[in-house]
Amino acid sequence: MNITIIGTGYVGLVSGTCFSEMGNKVYCVDTQESKIQDLKLGKIPIYEPGLEDLVVKNYDHRNLFFTTSLQEALKDCEIVFIAVGTPMGEDGSADLQYVLDAAREIGEIMQKPLIVVNKSTVPVGTAHKVKRVIQESLQKRDLNISFSVASNPEFLKEGDAVNDFLKPDRVIIGTEDKTSEEVLKELYAPFGRNYDKIITMDIQSAEMTKYAANAMLATKISFINEIANICEAVGANVNDVRRGIGSDKRIGYSFIYAGCGYGGSCFPKDIRALSKIALQSGINPRIINAVEEVNKEQRKILAKKIIQHFGEDLRDKSFAIWGLSFKPETDDMREATSIVLINELVTKGARFKVYDPKAMEEAKTNYLKGVPNITYASSKYEALKNCNALVLVTEWKEFRSPDFDEIKTLLKEPIIFDGRNQYNIKRLQRMGFMYYQIGVKEC
Repeated sequence: MNITIIGTGYVGLVSGTCFSEMGNKVYCVDTQESKIQDLKLGKIPIYEPGLEDLVVKNYDHRNLFFTTSLQEALKDCEIVFIAVGTPMGEDGSADLQYVLDAAREIGEIMQKPLIVVNKSTVPVGTAHKVKRVIQESLQKRDLNISFSVASNPEFLKEGDAVNDFLKPDRVIIGTEDKTSEEVLKELYAPFGRNYDKIITMDIQSAEMTKYAANAMLATKISFINEIANICEAVGANVNDVRRGIGSDKRIGYSFIYAGCGYGGSCFPKDIRALSKIALQSGINPRIINAVEEVNKEQRKILAKKIIQHFGEDLRDKSFAIWGLSFKPETDDMREATSIVLINELVTKGARFKVYDPKAMEEAKTNYLKGVPNITYASSKYEALKNCNALVLVTEWKEFRSPDFDEIKTLLKEPIIFDGRNQYNIKRLQRMGFMYYQIGVKEC
């Protein structure tokens, strides 16, 4: 099929590349000329395992094209996906400016029937707004070209997005007509050859499914973090509690690891947007609001533990930070706990030596730009030198089994604050470490 993807951000680039991997002819469109030129040269604007190789391969095979011209991309197009950003507005709702701008441009350019698919995470009712904007643009051109609008939300985990797209758990398709449904089912058929992974529904339900899925996952995270805080207060161990409840198949082990809170581009934004949707519909979303409140406090927990140990005055203290991205296998620092931690402690005079396998440049140029008292280390062990404590924020694989003897030698004091509960408490106690976990009484 001939496909156009509007937006070469995280969702658009992964989607377009994976569609091209199945033999489709895909045009990825973006307004940023520099980004398009970089993509043509094989330079990927995000870090995502496996993506760069697929982009280069399919671009070389002429299955994948990059352009700033939507007119060029729509020339032979059958399906156009809108995969632009929906940033959070000042009131917490999703900002649909870029989605509706894309719809307007489609209506101003299209010359033949199209299926227009919302891939961006959007509130319920957005498909109808997109349809209205396209129709208005066609009316201004005095044209009567048939088109349909569908919803096809993405369910990609950063750090495993390529695998998620190529081998999805499910594909949600919301349509308003049978023809569009059949075309989209045909497009996705190669991604589920072993069994049918496609779930079809009406457009509003498809739009809601994305928010509901993220809200459920975020709820599990906030729930276990609240349990962790109770465990600390009563002397229980949340790691044991997790094993106890996770063995129940109705609960499961996924997303019940205690830690220092969730971040990223999806959960924080989508939770707030869902709350706004509910309020606008006259519903008080008490559970959803509680999920956000628990997480907001949880992202401060490492700073609280550090202050409890060292005191309020940190002017002569230095901390090694392992991990800056909001999760491993990505350079994404949006809503990352590391930002909250550093900004909180730097006001108390703390100094930091930080290391992350992929997010250092993002930190320097964007999220920690201008923040004082930060040194960027070349390795995880380099970050430890002459620091008072190690703070593990992001659970990258290279942090899972470090040399604890080396850590003890390089630190001024054998102290570890573990925001992801990665290490064995008893082992570190035997080695003489002061070891702080989430949901466990101080060691």
